[in-house]
Amino acid sequence: MSQLPACPKCESPYAYADGAILVCPECAHEWSPNEPAADESKTFRDANGNELQDGDTVTVIKDLKVKGSSLVVKVGTKVKSIRLTEEGDHDIDCKIDGIGPMKLKTEFVKKA
Repeated sequence: MSQLPACPKCESPYAYADGAILVCPECAHEWSPNEPAADESKTFRDANGNELQDGDTVTVIKDLKVKGSSLVVKVGTKVKSIRLTEEGDHDIDCKIDGIGPMKLKTEFVKKA
C-alpha cells in the first residue's frame, strides 16, 4: 500500500486520493501531490499595490461612512499602527482618533 502525505493544512494522516488530487476528510482541504506546498499566509496590499504590514501608518483615500452612526471618516485621515487580520471581509483593525475602534478594507487606504 502506498504511503500518502499528511494534509498540509491540518497535518491529518488520513488523506486519501480522489482522482488526481488528495483530499483530507478532517478539514476538507484538497491539494495536488505534484504541486509544491504553497505558503498559506495572505499578503495585504493597499489601493496602490504596496504591501502592508502590522504597525504601518495608512491614509484613507475615500470618505467612509461609519455604519450605525452619522460620523464620516474623511479623505486624508491618517490611521497609525494598523493591525492586519483575515477575519471577515475587512482586513484592517485600527483605532481612529475622534471615532474609535474600526475595521477597514485595504482597498480604501494607501500606505503613508
